[in-house]
Amino acid sequence: MATTIRRCSWCGTHDDYVQYHDEVWGRPVKDSRELFEKLCLDGQQAGLSWLTVLRKQVGYRQAFCNFDPSRIVALPESYKDELMQNAGIIRNRLKIESIFKNARAFLKLQDQGIEFNQFLWQFSDGQPRIFSRQGGDVPTSDAVSDTMAKALKKAGFTFVGTTICYAFMQAVGMVNDHVVDCHCYRPVSDQMRNFNLNSYP
Repeated sequence: MATTIRRCSWCGTHDDYVQYHDEVWGRPVKDSRELFEKLCLDGQQAGLSWLTVLRKQVGYRQAFCNFDPSRIVALPESYKDELMQNAGIIRNRLKIESIFKNARAFLKLQDQGIEFNQFLWQFSDGQPRIFSRQGGDVPTSDAVSDTMAKALKKAGFTFVGTTICYAFMQAVGMVNDHVVDCHCYRPVSDQMRNFNLNSYP
């Protein structure tokens, strides 16, 4: 008799969403460029489902220089008009502009000697927070996401409200919000316990 694999209910049954849940969501990320990409993409989600953005991730990487902030800020102003015609991304001018603003903010932190990964992980004291969530008690924000959102806005980032920041923390493994009966809960928790931001790779 086949064993039913239990997952968090939000991922549904779409193959790409299930793969994202199983292999990406909640796995701790330490690479600054990868964190930058995810923060920008979470901002694109505002008012939409994450699945919509996930299915355009390749299009975003192609349109935004693989989320290399230095290359993004070097793009000509006219390129923004081209992006408004690009069906591979969400064609919202404010959201497009936010990625350029975020790239500039990223580089400003770098110029100040602040690594983006260190900047973000400081809000959880450099370690993931492991919770024991049941199906109905997963929050959409908390005091840490509030603090992160304020600091990001002060640093010049946009589309980084507390709800976006909390979704970002869930995705990049700053919190483990897999429910306890999800098959990913234990392996993700183990990965988090072994996480060291300052070890490479």
